[in-house]
Amino acid sequence: MKIIISGGGTGGHIFPAISIANATRKRWPECEILFVGAEDRMEMERVPAAGYNIVGLPVAGFDRKNLLKNVSVGIKLLRSMQKARKIVNDFKPDIAVGVGGYASGPILKAASAKGVPTLLQEQNSYAGVTNKLLAQKAATICVAYDGMEKFFPKEKIVLTGNPCRQELLISEENRQDGYNYFQLDPLKRTILMLGGSLGARTLNKSITGAFSKLAVQDNVQVIWQCGKYYYKEMQQLQEAGMIPPNVHLCDFVHRMEYAYSVADLVISRAGAGSISEFSLLGKAVVLVPSPNVAEDHQTKNAQALVNKEAAVMVSDALAPALLFDVALSLVKNEEQLKSLSRNIVKLAQHDSAERIVDEIEKLIMV
Repeated sequence: MKIIISGGGTGGHIFPAISIANATRKRWPECEILFVGAEDRMEMERVPAAGYNIVGLPVAGFDRKNLLKNVSVGIKLLRSMQKARKIVNDFKPDIAVGVGGYASGPILKAASAKGVPTLLQEQNSYAGVTNKLLAQKAATICVAYDGMEKFFPKEKIVLTGNPCRQELLISEENRQDGYNYFQLDPLKRTILMLGGSLGARTLNKSITGAFSKLAVQDNVQVIWQCGKYYYKEMQQLQEAGMIPPNVHLCDFVHRMEYAYSVADLVISRAGAGSISEFSLLGKAVVLVPSPNVAEDHQTKNAQALVNKEAAVMVSDALAPALLFDVALSLVKNEEQLKSLSRNIVKLAQHDSAERIVDEIEKLIMV
């Protein structure tokens, strides 16, 4: 059996893709899996690190602000279509799976043209442009939210949820190890602030503006993932003695199972993969949707939770002024933390990767 998995650009696309590959290999150990990504994007590093082969396409996204730049984008798209056709002809997949992102467009179109069945996995509550374009030819569309028939043909939709990182586990052992790992006080409330692997300028601006408030909090501590883009800048603040001692700075959280286990409250962007993790783990969360994403889909992701009283949302524009007032009030409110946790865990979709592989099996065993 041969399977192509395509897409990427962000961790929100890559983590589900790798989870699907792992679940596929678990069911069929002898299957061949080939990833197809976009050249110079993070999948070209993350996928080989997970043990899979990947081929890059020279594809890039359209620039909506500078239309002249789209001449080169169009040329790259034509080259990507040619390369995608060659990949499909040479690899001869039994199925092609697209998880969103630039690269999935050319490869799934090439696969469809050769009569290869295609399956889409849409992570967000507002469908991405690539998946909307591919939906007409797709055999099955796996989604994480209700109401996706406004984007896709209803008869093709299967609610599976988003595959998450399998190593995440909240346990008493991980909690104790987490307090030691991050050098935290087990008697204090812990806020975990995540800006993604690259970082989020607004979240960093919000916490630096709140240092004076945090410095006088006797019973609260913060794990602050600032992101690799901002780490040197934030380290300078630390060296200058400006970061309060109850704020623990890191560029990237390498042991997320520890971080989630100690966190009483999470502050995060509203990416679909992150929300799926919070739901499975039952974490109380304050979401600050990124405004720098297509179709403002993070606000729609967050609003879907707010409507069910499963999260608190602070807009990106208001975050520098309000975020830590909201977070500090919430982390001390045991009843509200429990309510958010109870409500978000109701939205969890379990065994998502295995359920997607069930749909793959239906298509290739016809």
